[in-house]
This record gives sequence, structure tokens and C-alpha cells, in this order.
Amino acid sequence: MRALGELDERLFTRVAGARVPGADPALRWLSHFADHGALWFGTAAGLTAAGGRTARRAALRGVGALALASLTVNTVVKWSTRRPRPLLDLVPTVRHLRIQPHTTSFPSGHSASAAAFATGVALESTRYGALVAPFAAAVAFSRVYVGVHYPGDVLAGVAIGVGAAALTCRWWPPRQAVPGRQRPVADAPALARGEGLVVFVNSESGAGAPDTSLPSAERLRALLPGAELIERGPDDDFAALLAEAVGRAAESGGALGVCGGDGSVNAAARAAAERGLALAVFPGGTLNHFAQDLGVRDYEDTADAVVRGEAVSADIGVARADGGEDVRFLNTFSIGLYPELVRRRERAQERWGKWPAAAFALVRVVRTATPVELSLNGRPRRLWLLFAGNGRYVPEGFAPSYRPRLDDGLLDLRVVDADHRLARTRVVVSALAGALHRSRVYGAEQVPWVRLENVTGTDSLAYDGEIASAEASLTLEKEPGALVVYRPAVPHDEAARQARPAAGTAGRDGRARGRRLPADGGPSDQR
Repeated sequence: MRALGELDERLFTRVAGARVPGADPALRWLSHFADHGALWFGTAAGLTAAGGRTARRAALRGVGALALASLTVNTVVKWSTRRPRPLLDLVPTVRHLRIQPHTTSFPSGHSASAAAFATGVALESTRYGALVAPFAAAVAFSRVYVGVHYPGDVLAGVAIGVGAAALTCRWWPPRQAVPGRQRPVADAPALARGEGLVVFVNSESGAGAPDTSLPSAERLRALLPGAELIERGPDDDFAALLAEAVGRAAESGGALGVCGGDGSVNAAARAAAERGLALAVFPGGTLNHFAQDLGVRDYEDTADAVVRGEAVSADIGVARADGGEDVRFLNTFSIGLYPELVRRRERAQERWGKWPAAAFALVRVVRTATPVELSLNGRPRRLWLLFAGNGRYVPEGFAPSYRPRLDDGLLDLRVVDADHRLARTRVVVSALAGALHRSRVYGAEQVPWVRLENVTGTDSLAYDGEIASAEASLTLEKEPGALVVYRPAVPHDEAARQARPAAGTAGRDGRARGRRLPADGGPSDQR
């Protein structure tokens, strides 16, 4: 240890005596601006405001990793080592910080925060990570250059920061930049300018993917001027308009498009599969689970795939009822707690809004729910929840986030057993501790099918956020490759995607300012 300490001091002396032209004010300012993570919180705010979904996830992971690293450094490591700060005698006065730190030297908290934030961002997006990394490296180097840390302090801080960022993956796995690259290519018509594409636009969907004030229909017309749009207004019948869109797409020999949330996409996908039509998904809902897992992050991705005829195949999950109507789902199927949660949320949503209503519903359901009794592949079970995903979800814990593939031919089956005491509490505690795979009340496996019989204790099931009546006996299985859906071979870079709708919004605003109002002061022709 003495040899390492001597090497550390020699390296510090060498850096203290070095001169980097023009670096003194810049590194001193950068080191100061990184105090209390201000530089990284500002960067996260910038990513959130200017970027898309990937940028927001990157910012959130970066801030989470920073918080974890800072907590580790300031509450555990610093107070267990108590290493004195370096002497400033060899450091030129021009580099000295205006206010010198008073805490112990090992490890460098600034370096830990910088490495944690940069690594967290890079785990979600290598492009955004490449933008942040030089600043993180400069902050780490600046701590030695201004004389407040030894190089060993900085290296230890960097190691802690990287470890903190990696630890976030235990609870929240990063999403793949290009999901399902291995998915087989499917045949779909290439529709130049969107000619032959009929798009059902559900304007009643939640606020979704577009980070722009440009309405969905206008964006679609700008991207695919040859496409036919069928827009649903507040008083229009959903099923009738969707059927009209499907009929026109089949007559034209082109493809069906849908702009809306997961409920709209589910209905359009069922219709497209039945008529043998390729489906173009434009993510216009609140969460857009299917579009995100597919790999179309915005309208531009889908439009490019339509023009080029680039598509992949996807499975459809189906719950086949004995003597009843089959239920097809693109994302998830469940019975137990979740259907009741959806029902209570919908009752309170109009008064309180979606997310407060969801929180209220969760509290009520956990307090008042009763277990579901059924036979699972011939074995009697009492369950709080049975969840089946259309494809394997990641992570393999209680909070599935996304699917690497949509054509694996498997159902992701997860159950919470009600026969154990305090089962709901135990599964939550295990999930928070990252030990759910060892919990006795939770089970998970990937299967091609599963048989549910003698279902009692519930009269409803949930699929893709919708509620339907539950039958006493069901078989959950897959329709492999039943859906052909457009997806670009190489999705747009997110920064480019953000620029295009922003430019469209600016152009529209410019045209609006150029219009003259009617002489009587009445409404203009703006939509």
C-alpha cells in the first residue's frame, strides 16, 4: 500500500507541474460547476427537454446512477478512509478553487458522479453517452489538475460511478437500441409516397410519441402525402371507421396503417392479420408498448419503412375460450389483480386523470382483492395474479419492461401464488431487493401454450389494457408470425427524428403568422 501511495503522490506532482495551454480557467470552471452534481442535473434536464424517449431514459438512468454513487461515496467510503487532501504548494495559484473542499480526499465524489452519469447515459444510448463522456473525463481530470485530489482518488471514484450505473441494470435493464435485429424479414409492399396506404387515425388516443405541437394527421400528410387518412373524431364509431379503413386497404391492394395507442393498434392488428394486410404502426398513444418493442420509435421510422417496403413478422397471442369468443392480444394477458385495477382506474380516471386514478386503484385493489382459483395445466392453484406476455419480457422480475423479440413463439407466464402468507408483501419486498427469482410466491417460465380450467373468483380478464369477460376454461397459445408489420432495417437516429417534426412545427407556425385574420376579427382557417 505504501508503494501505491508513493506512486499516487508522484503522479500528482507530475500533473501539478504540467501546463495545458488554455486549460486553467476552463478546468477550474468545469470542476466548480460540477459541485453537487449541478452540471449533470443540467445535462439531464437538457436531454429531457430536447430529446425523445431514449434521451429521457438515458437522463433518468444517469441521474439514478449519480444518486447511488453519491450516496455510496459520501455516506460510506469517505468516512471510512479519511485520507488528507493533497498540499497545494506545487499547484499554480491560478488553478486554485475559490473555495477549497473540507471533506476527506478518498475517493473523489466529483469523479464518481461524473462516471456514474456518463455510464448511465451510455447504457441507454451510446450516441448520447459519447456526447457526455468527454465532459465527464474532463471533470475527473480537473480534480487532480486543480489540486484537490490524488489520481488514485479519481480512479476509485470512477470505479464506484461505473459500478453504480451497472447496478441500476439489476432493477431496470437498458432497452436495446435496435430491438429484434435478428427478427426475420417479411414481405410487404413498398408504397412510394404512401400510395395505397390507408391510415386509421384515432384522435381520441392519449398524448403519445410526437414531441411536437403538429397534429398527427398533418405529420402523416407531410411524411406520406399519397396515403389516405380516416380520422376518428369524438363522436365517431371506432369499429365502423376501422372497418372502413380495412376495407379500403384491402380493395387498393396496399396496406393498413393505424395511428393511436395500444388499444387501437391491437384492434387494427387483428383486422390486418385476418385480411392478410401488412400493418404500419404510427405510435400516437400514451405508452406505445408494441411500437417501442417493435423498434418504431416515431412516425418517421414507420414512414421510411412503408416507402422502402421493409417489414418483419410478429406473433399474436390468443386466448381460446371453450364455447366462447377468442381474445387476441399483442402485448399482455392477465387475470387476477390487474383486470380489477383497470376497472377501478377507468371509473376514477375521468375525475382525477389517468395516473392519480391508477395509484388510487392500486391501493384499493391490494387492500380488497380476493385470489383467483383455477386449474393450471391440470394442477389446482390459488393465485393473486396470472400474467402472460406475447413473447419473453425483460427483466425476468415482477415489473416486465420490454421484449427483445416479437416472434419467439413463446408466452411469458408469470404468477403470484396466494397460498403463502403475506404473498403480496413478500413479492414486493423480493422485487425491490432484486431477489424475486428466489421468491416462493412468484413463478416465471416461457411456454408455447398453457391451459386454464375451472376459473373462479373473477369474472373478467385484461388484454392490452382492455377488459373482457372471463370464461371458465381457456387455452393461451400463439399464432406464430401471424402479423406482418412495417419496421425500418435501420431506425432513424433520435436527434434526426427530433429535428424533423420540430422543423415541421416551425414551418407551420411561420405560415400561420403569415396569414391575415378575417376583417371581422373572426376565427382564421387554422386547425
